Amino acid sequence: MNIDLSLPPQFPKPTLLDILAEVRAPFEFVSLALNVHALSKAPKGNGRAVMLVPGYLADDHSMRPLGAYLKYLGYDVYYTELGRNMGKVNTDMMRLGERVKSVSQDLNAEKVTLIGWSLGGVLTREVARLFPDVVQQVLTLGTPIVGGPKFTSVGKRYAMLNNIDLEEFELDVHQRNAIGLTQPVTSIYSKSDGVVSWQASVDIYNQQARNIEVNSSHMGLGVNPKVWLIIADVLAG
Repeated sequence: MNIDLSLPPQFPKPTLLDILAEVRAPFEFVSLALNVHALSKAPKGNGRAVMLVPGYLADDHSMRPLGAYLKYLGYDVYYTELGRNMGKVNTDMMRLGERVKSVSQDLNAEKVTLIGWSLGGVLTREVARLFPDVVQQVLTLGTPIVGGPKFTSVGKRYAMLNNIDLEEFELDVHQRNAIGLTQPVTSIYSKSDGVVSWQASVDIYNQQARNIEVNSSHMGLGVNPKVWLIIADVLAG
């Protein structure tokens, strides 16, 4: 991966057309019913622990459809139990880390695989970095890996609500990412994402990272049958 990481790369934000196309998210959820056969044929799990982490302003309920599917496949599914994700990354990554640590201890030191949607993926990556002894693998869905909120359609509002400087925050995110992860990591992204720049969702920091493109809205990534099949394949790999 021959990329100059001395400074964070710069990317465009999602276009207006991408933002408007987010209206298709409910249809992606409905399409699950049309793909029941393919979903039922996905590779089965081995009972390992998987924790699902919701995105910005969402809570565990947003992850329950995916959780029900992974449980059907044979995984031991856990949720954050931290309430709504309000974007307090520095606080929430420690809270989530303690939650993952607790689950691992309850499972006799078994490591936990983390799956995070959007900002939830930022949290999973930070937990993997700070608590490597309890994290087995990381998968992210439409996560703003590069630049944090800067290259998202909600970045300015997020910065205002959280009283942060987007440029300074971008550098902090870049420095954290540059440390790298030791676990297997997979980033699932869509070039028609209307919330997060697809380029910012590509992991350029880790040699072992798998970046997988899908056709999906941002709001539909967690309920898209193709995404579910990819997750099933990655977990079984």
